[in-house]
Amino acid sequence: MTAGRLVGGTAALVALAGVVIGGLALTRPAGRAGAGNRRSRALVALVAGLFGMVVGALNLAVADGGPGTGNGVVGGAMALVLGLIAAVLGRLALARSHRTAEPADRLTG
Repeated sequence: MTAGRLVGGTAALVALAGVVIGGLALTRPAGRAGAGNRRSRALVALVAGLFGMVVGALNLAVADGGPGTGNGVVGGAMALVLGLIAAVLGRLALARSHRTAEPADRLTG
């Protein structure tokens, strides 16, 4: 296993974890913990997505070959795409947690 494959694969796995956590933050009900639990999941998904995008883009930028050369091009591309999805899911869940965290008597509109 080359260093490029290791970096690309790790970034893709972190981004995939961000997608899963972001999906859970969007679909799980608030429950007893309220919006705080949803907010923490959303932040984790957002950070994991940003990490995956940055590391995946850097891995693609320094790769000197195409897919199958051992430079981690496929893992970097997957990390970039999955990181974007995780960041979007995390941002949506964060917006939803802000909306549900506001008390009903303070809503305007």
